[in-house]
Amino acid sequence: MTLSIIITICILLLLAYIFDLTSSKTRIPTVIILLVLGYLVRQGVDFLNMAVPDLNMFLQIFGTLGLILIVLEGGLDLEFNKSKLKIINKSFLVAILSIIILSFIFTVILQLMSDISIKDSLINAIPICVISSAIAIPTVQNLSKEKKEFVIYESSFSDVLGVVFFDFLITHQVINSHAFGQFGVDMLILIAVSFFATILLLFLLRKINHHIKFIPIIILIVLIYAVAELYHLPALIFILIFGLFIGNLNRLKEINLIKKLNPEVLLKEVDKFSELIKEGAFLIRTLFFLIFGFLIETSELLNPSTFLLAIAIVAIIFLSRWGLLLLFKIEVKPLIYVAPRGLITILLFFKIPEIIQSPIINKSLIIQVIVLSAIVMMVGMILCKAPSPVKKTQSGDEETNDEMSEDNEIDDNQSVQNEDSDMVDVTNANTSNRIDFDEETDRFE
Repeated sequence: MTLSIIITICILLLLAYIFDLTSSKTRIPTVIILLVLGYLVRQGVDFLNMAVPDLNMFLQIFGTLGLILIVLEGGLDLEFNKSKLKIINKSFLVAILSIIILSFIFTVILQLMSDISIKDSLINAIPICVISSAIAIPTVQNLSKEKKEFVIYESSFSDVLGVVFFDFLITHQVINSHAFGQFGVDMLILIAVSFFATILLLFLLRKINHHIKFIPIIILIVLIYAVAELYHLPALIFILIFGLFIGNLNRLKEINLIKKLNPEVLLKEVDKFSELIKEGAFLIRTLFFLIFGFLIETSELLNPSTFLLAIAIVAIIFLSRWGLLLLFKIEVKPLIYVAPRGLITILLFFKIPEIIQSPIINKSLIIQVIVLSAIVMMVGMILCKAPSPVKKTQSGDEETNDEMSEDNEIDDNQSVQNEDSDMVDVTNANTSNRIDFDEETDRFE
């Protein structure tokens, strides 16, 4: 029995890896395949009458770990500089306005369909208002750089803002000036904790010489997150700050504190750490969606009493997204399709106290909204033209697709040298091109 379970898990993980490798060509989000695989395994288990332990606790554990690693992975991949302020501002505004608008609409719907209070309606509505970075970020890996960065920023902000908003409502019985004052104090405490924790983790990353060094650091990150959550602090902000900080160490090398840590050596350790985080995020994310697919009941998936409402909710989600993208003059396709619900939706739904849980927002509705939003994203990504692959020229430079070619320029450091010399050696085989981020962000205006 034990060997059968191990063999099954290994086969499923290898299949997930193969699907992840081919997703850029098939344009099918890996999450859909994982849910289907988990569901099929459940049908096989039921057919064979095999005894299976309750996996709901594992779902929440893997969901929390996955959320930490995915937000950390997103922070590590983002460059934070002045040229990125426009895209950061727009992604933040789209994320927060989306949550506010959808929360208001769904709260009104719940008020019309049930008799729970406005505050409880809002708590029930938030889980379906948040974009799942666990699904969105892997799906856009083959999009152009500026679109991918927009989705990473937006989905990360959506996760953080959604969790903060949800925890704020859960932890305060009455929403008044005292509640907002306490929230401000909590934010200041978390920022201070994030700063000292980041410096401590960097110090450990640099000083630990043992052959096992990254796992203890990851455990410390999870521990800090869990303790912050225990005291109802917005813990995801710490994860995002830490990821952005160590992901942009090359821009902070002139700070005296960073100089003392030998940034040249530290950057190599950060690269190794980033690779471990990416692989860990893939493993945890895969296990989470396999377990979630396994736990889906056919009666919940095909529940006719919630299906029409689920379709209406998904329609409202994508219509509001279309309006926000137009409002901020952001290219609509394919970004309009990237609004999946998933890991964060499930975690927040499970955190709703049973006493205030609305009968309208039940497990069947959550499952249907997640599946329908993923299907819309899949169809949209398939219909959108896939970017052409990167090609190498004889000189070693990279040629990107037509959409990106107009944004390619010489690296910032080379530009400075060119101003001094007024010459560019375009035939140099070692010259490497990078995206000019100012021009990239202008495309969102």
